Amino acid sequence: MDFQLTPEQVEFREATTKLCAGRFPIERLRAGEGRGLDRTMWADLAQFGVFSLRQPASAGGSELGVSEAALVFEELGRGLIPGPLVWTHLAAGLGDGASDRIVGGIERGRGPGNGGGGHELVVIEHLPDLDELVVLDDEGIWLVDPRAVDAAPAPRALDPLTPVWTAHALPTGRQAGGPEDSARWRLEGAALVAAQLAGMAEALTDLTVVYTKERYQFGRPVGSFQSIKHLLADMLVRSELARTQAYAAAVHLDEPELGDAARAVSAAKSVAGRAALHNGTASVQAHGGMGFTWEVDSHLYLKRAWTLDPLFGSADWHADRMATLLA
Repeated sequence: MDFQLTPEQVEFREATTKLCAGRFPIERLRAGEGRGLDRTMWADLAQFGVFSLRQPASAGGSELGVSEAALVFEELGRGLIPGPLVWTHLAAGLGDGASDRIVGGIERGRGPGNGGGGHELVVIEHLPDLDELVVLDDEGIWLVDPRAVDAAPAPRALDPLTPVWTAHALPTGRQAGGPEDSARWRLEGAALVAAQLAGMAEALTDLTVVYTKERYQFGRPVGSFQSIKHLLADMLVRSELARTQAYAAAVHLDEPELGDAARAVSAAKSVAGRAALHNGTASVQAHGGMGFTWEVDSHLYLKRAWTLDPLFGSADWHADRMATLLA
């Protein structure tokens, strides 16, 4: 397995980085809090090819693999781009085929708050902005009209850029795929979310290094203190491991002959999830008193990590799954 990026992949990743930094700076994202998803932003992402890059050329896609998609989603995570990015990417080719539609999704029957039965609430992100809602379960993929969902807005969302709605039940919808399709979506979705989380872990490391270089205490940068050096070193190790595991999962999905793709994906989701969560906590700590203020970006990454971790299986769920697969 070759982890060196090709020149084309490097160029693709750099283009995504420029897109995020130039078109979606953090100030613009912060300004959108409480206003729903920016349709103009979504159209820009669609035009760039975020959602269609793995689709066939006949459908307007680029016919690329999961490896290239992981590079894109790594940068989207680094840029803290909001919205159901992975769901919309997976759903390309379903529905009306519009390239800039917004597709949300949930997994039925896995974990709390997903309609697994009883009196559990179904938690749906960005519901009023959705053009379509996808539901995954063990029986397949289902398409649900978001307007048919009887839901109420949650009084306070964990992530200020990810508003949520709750419902007691979902319409059945129409089936768009069987159990094999659902299982494939879950694998690919977990791999792409792992790439997002890896990008977030890297971004947290970078912004914390910048701050500890600029923040002086006792006449020298706080980054020169041994305790902070250890904290930063741990953040770097976690982010590098997360990136490597995310790349490995993507390559295994593109080349199944390399080995067990499910095990590689579970390793990536577990490692990347913990990296983003721990780096978020460490970044807040390294910022000291400032880390708890709204102005510092660390809390936005940490809250997004908490939001993304349960998607397609939490870090703990995938750690247990990986243990089972190893056994």
